[in-house]
Amino acid sequence: MSVPASERLLLLDSASLYFRAFYGVPARSGGPSGTPTNAVAGFLDMIATLVTRYRPTHLAACWDDDWRPQWRVDAIPTYKAHRVAEDAADGEDVPDELEPQVPVIAAALAAIGIPRIGAADYEADDVIGTLAMRYRGRMPVDVVTGDRDLFQLVDDASATRVLYTARGGVRQPDVITQAFLEEKYGVSTGDAYLDMAALRGDTSDGLPGVKGIGEKTAAVLIREFGSLAGVREALAAGDPRLKGARRSNLEAASDYLDVAPLVVRVAHDVPVGDLDLHLPGDIADPAAMSRLALDHALTGPFERVGSALRSD
Repeated sequence: MSVPASERLLLLDSASLYFRAFYGVPARSGGPSGTPTNAVAGFLDMIATLVTRYRPTHLAACWDDDWRPQWRVDAIPTYKAHRVAEDAADGEDVPDELEPQVPVIAAALAAIGIPRIGAADYEADDVIGTLAMRYRGRMPVDVVTGDRDLFQLVDDASATRVLYTARGGVRQPDVITQAFLEEKYGVSTGDAYLDMAALRGDTSDGLPGVKGIGEKTAAVLIREFGSLAGVREALAAGDPRLKGARRSNLEAASDYLDVAPLVVRVAHDVPVGDLDLHLPGDIADPAAMSRLALDHALTGPFERVGSALRSD
């Protein structure tokens, strides 16, 4: 069944956005509850801005049910190890004033009627990857995140973009298309970006990469050999283009390169079931919204979200 061209899916990397809100919005009174609410208010204002600007017909708030899945840690033990809280064996190091706001954000999404989607043993990135692939070709997909890992999903043919918030926030995001990837990183597709990222590594995620191979060199290798698999095939075949320190470093990183694609690639098959992602035309549960607004002094942000939904 064909889908009207006006339909659009917006996928939110929720933690990326509420962390940004927490650090970007000044501390504010939490109302009678006493809970800080700067991250909640900022997150709701982000939703209002995104709905107003991009007019999605479908929207999902993707959630980290497991921010550091064991299957990724088993493959690369350093994966996100530096983010583990000192007082918890497997808990993420979250600021004290942010932690109590996360359940309020979840309750706010429920009151609005925006599905919050996570899955056991998977990160929000994996949920995003699964939904992006599910809807690819059915309607344009915009992924809203401050995480470069999700650039791997960019695909012009299916109108899959990333609205990258790291610099300009949701008001002025970088719009990541294949042309952007080519200009900025020297790779022409999302798949090529994934291979480049595996070679380069990422210290923010505890991924060591290959010694001596930074972003530019990784991109050159992917362009020259077509893919990470092509690089490794050439290495195994003794290709003379790979020599000296570069060859030695690639050979020394063989074990890492065996597992890096598994860790870096977002899952495309997370068991999230059949979901209704249609954006509601108004606040779904006004009574729940009113309770949250009064308890946490969030009347303004909720009103802005409601206005955006009705305008949409």
